[in-house]
Amino acid sequence: MRNVDEILSSYQSIDQQKVNQWWKKVRPNFTHKIVVLDDDPTGVQTVHGVSVYTDWEEETIEQGFAEDNQIFFILTNSRAFTAKETEQVHRDIAERTEAISKKLGIPYLIISRGDSTLRGHYPLETEVLRRTMESESNMSVDGEVILPFFKEGGRLTIENTHFVQQEDVLVPAGETEFAKDRTFGYTSSHLGEWVEEKTKGAFPEKGVTYISLESIRNMDIDGIVDQLLGVKGFGKVIVNAVEESDVRVFTTALILAIQEGKRFIFRTAAAFTKVIGDISSRPLLTKEELISEERENGGLVIVGSHVKKTTDQLEKLRELPSLHFIEFDAHLVLDKEAFQKEIERVQQEAETKVAEGISTVIYTKRKRLDLGDGMEEQELQLSVEISNAVTSIVRHFSIRPNYLIAKGGITSSDVGTKGLCVKRATVAGQIAPGIPVWKTGEESTFPFIPYVIFPGNVGAVTTLRDVVSTLEG
Repeated sequence: MRNVDEILSSYQSIDQQKVNQWWKKVRPNFTHKIVVLDDDPTGVQTVHGVSVYTDWEEETIEQGFAEDNQIFFILTNSRAFTAKETEQVHRDIAERTEAISKKLGIPYLIISRGDSTLRGHYPLETEVLRRTMESESNMSVDGEVILPFFKEGGRLTIENTHFVQQEDVLVPAGETEFAKDRTFGYTSSHLGEWVEEKTKGAFPEKGVTYISLESIRNMDIDGIVDQLLGVKGFGKVIVNAVEESDVRVFTTALILAIQEGKRFIFRTAAAFTKVIGDISSRPLLTKEELISEERENGGLVIVGSHVKKTTDQLEKLRELPSLHFIEFDAHLVLDKEAFQKEIERVQQEAETKVAEGISTVIYTKRKRLDLGDGMEEQELQLSVEISNAVTSIVRHFSIRPNYLIAKGGITSSDVGTKGLCVKRATVAGQIAPGIPVWKTGEESTFPFIPYVIFPGNVGAVTTLRDVVSTLEG
């Protein structure tokens, strides 16, 4: 573990004026359509004014290409899929995107937006994208850019090692609770070693290309371009970054390499999508911006994530005396009849309280359901059943809440797509750093409601309480 300030002060500061000059010179010539595949809905946590689509039919992708916006998101929610399901989805998306690109004559980039703590179907998703794109276009994909930096969540990449900030200390990602994920666990924090581990040696650490902080801080654009021009055979490119400007310097060089004919796929966290999409920063959203008409009903908060940070945030949320809390006993999923009764009990109690103007928190039992070793796929299936139950409560909720918050990546995706039945939403911005808000479409269960997507692993211990306090006014 290393002190944040001590590490950051050891690097020279970046020349912001020079960064902006390069950007203004290079970025306007980049006109590719940017298609972001989001494995849960938290990938929009750095952007605003962009569309999120919740299906990947050919006409939906074509609608994204037809937008004036250069970038659009497709919410796959693939972190909740089996390997077989995610393989099919990524093959379908790659085939359809390539077909639409040819039809409209618009070149494109595909970004596989994954978790900033390295969990997810990797390398499966980008490997399927690569194979499909190559077979459909008869053009090789030279490399894969891996850029998990996400400052708002305290995820920094330094000396090729990925860190998670906890208070004022940087912890190597492989030593955090996220690395112990039962489905997507790993041991390596050094990203070259992580690539070797996840690809089972197919891409050894010694063959990885590293874009160093020294190169970035020295504004060595030409040197970085040369590194990228040398990548071939789907070689891996690790990008070090501790500030958004680091990503901007790298992206400047990346655009120049693309203009030289290089072709890449991207596995990144949310910071890269904002930079490559040239999306401006904006202030955090206020209650007045999100809730245009005051309603007498209370809000609704759904907490599903089981990571320690979420449980700690839930405890802090209890400090707000005006809220009503309901525990949903998800372990009853093993008894279908009892589980159905539990769903009905929770929904009825929540509807009563929200109708009374009392904002209500529904949270799943904090102890994770553990079936034992070798039962990961079965646990995943049960977690899907639990998530379906939670989303059915939202879908059938008879009272329109004043606002809706969902805590946890998979939870928030399912609440958005299966509970709120959103087909297309607009990202309004962020209510706290790294915490995006959708404005739901007119087709949704509750049209134009502010829907706060709160990742399980983001924020300080007080952030959930602060977000609710903002909305409660």
